[in-house]
Formats: sequence, structure tokens, C-alpha cells
Amino acid sequence: MSATNRVLAGPSGDCCFTGFRHEGTPIGNKITIANVPTYFVEGSSSKGDSEAKRRILIFLADVYGPFYQNNMLLQDFLAQNGFTVLGIDYFMGDPVHLHDNEQGFDRSKWMEKSHDSAREVLPKWWEAVTAKYGKEKLNIAGRAQSSNELVSMHTGYCFGARYTMQLSDDDAIVAAALAHPAFLNEEHFRNIKKPLMLSCAETDHTFPLQSRRIAEDILVERKAQYFFQVFSGVAHGFASRSDPSSPDGRWGKEQSAHGIALWFHRFIDESFQSGRKEI
Repeated sequence: MSATNRVLAGPSGDCCFTGFRHEGTPIGNKITIANVPTYFVEGSSSKGDSEAKRRILIFLADVYGPFYQNNMLLQDFLAQNGFTVLGIDYFMGDPVHLHDNEQGFDRSKWMEKSHDSAREVLPKWWEAVTAKYGKEKLNIAGRAQSSNELVSMHTGYCFGARYTMQLSDDDAIVAAALAHPAFLNEEHFRNIKKPLMLSCAETDHTFPLQSRRIAEDILVERKAQYFFQVFSGVAHGFASRSDPSSPDGRWGKEQSAHGIALWFHRFIDESFQSGRKEI
């Protein structure tokens, strides 16, 4: 394969700024880590809350930010499936939906400012997270070797995909997941060193079929550990802002979230394998 660095997941388009608001009552809280607003929801699971509290899932939101209703509900769901979730607000209180119907709003300038902000605050925020929850090198299966060891996964939606891929270099990260990603080049896939899941839409002008197949070719060539799930009848944004009245949209959103939770459990939970029933 040639050593090109083509764009595979393009910049945010109109599809990244539209969607449906979901109903529900978030259960998390707003906290501050390294002076960065953070959505926090403590994990719980049938296997014991102490384990769930130690399993940190980093949520890297789309342009709507971690405090948008849909994203809070999504983080709550992941927490209820065995993870303590931390959603960094790299927009620093300025998500895009606050500018809905704003006269003269310049989306491109907002996007540039937001990437500048993310590049600035994410490293210090992540350093504070690892200091707070402990950081030791994980073994290959991602299982903790001591009580103060950080067991961390991270998932990025659209805008958050680039930072998910970059954060994957850290030894504390066990596995990563993306949903309808944006802002990715070939090199992001060549450099990935952790298991990677991609939750994709059949119709996605940001990460279209041709790009998805190139990404898969790269992962195969690199002998990476990966998993694609692709949903028909949905478009970019389905995993967080799908139409709840659409059977395809509702199915895709729910199965994407379930799939991401199971993907992470595969690498951190010994009983996930031992407790499975063979077909």
C-alpha cells in the first residue's frame, strides 16, 4: 500500500450539525478536572459497583459537547453498563448548539477555535485524570494488576474521533471506539496501536464507503485488531442524534451503544470470555 496520507474522514459538514433531541433525565453531574468542565457519571454493573468505578471510559463528544441532552443520556447508558464515564468539554462551555439561529454565526471560525481549544485542554485534562485515577502499565488483556491502576477506554463521536486516535498512544488506554468519525487521515489508522471499533452509517458523506474500505485495508495491512459495524438506513450522526421515530435510527443508536460497551468489556473482563455460551 502506498505511503499516502489521504483524508478518509473529512471535516464536519451539514450532517454534523443536525439531528433530533432525545427525551430522558440525565443522572450524571458536572465536575471540573484541570479547570475543564467534565460530565461525570459513576459506573454501575451487576458484577459489582467497585469494578465499574475503576473502569474509566473517556467520552469525546461531537460538536454538541458532553452536556447536550443526547450525549448525557448516552454517557449514562455506558455508565450503567459497567464504566465510570468522564466526558471532557473541550469546547469550554461553547458547544455549537448554543449558536442555533444566531445571526451571522461563522461555523468555520467556531470549528477552528474549537480544535485549538481541544488541542490545548485535552493533554492537561488527561494528565489530571491519570493522576486522579492512577496510572500503571496494563498487561496485554487490559486487566488491572493493582488497585490503583487506571483501566481506561475511550470513544469518540464525529469531532472527537481525531482525539480518540491520538489518545490511543497512551499505555493506560485499553481499547478505542469511534462512531461516524470526522477529521481522520490514513496515518491515524496506520498508527493505531490499540483495538479499534468503528460504528458506521450506510450513508455518511464525512466517512463514505470508499474511505471506510481504505481504512479497513490499512487496518488489515497493519494486522490491527479491529471491528466494524455498519448500519443500513441511517446517516452520519445516527449514534447520538438519530430520529427516535425511525425504526432504523432507533435500532442503530441502541445497537451502536451496546456494541461499544461490549467491545470494551471484551478487553477488560475475563468473565466476558469465560462466561460466554458457545453456539
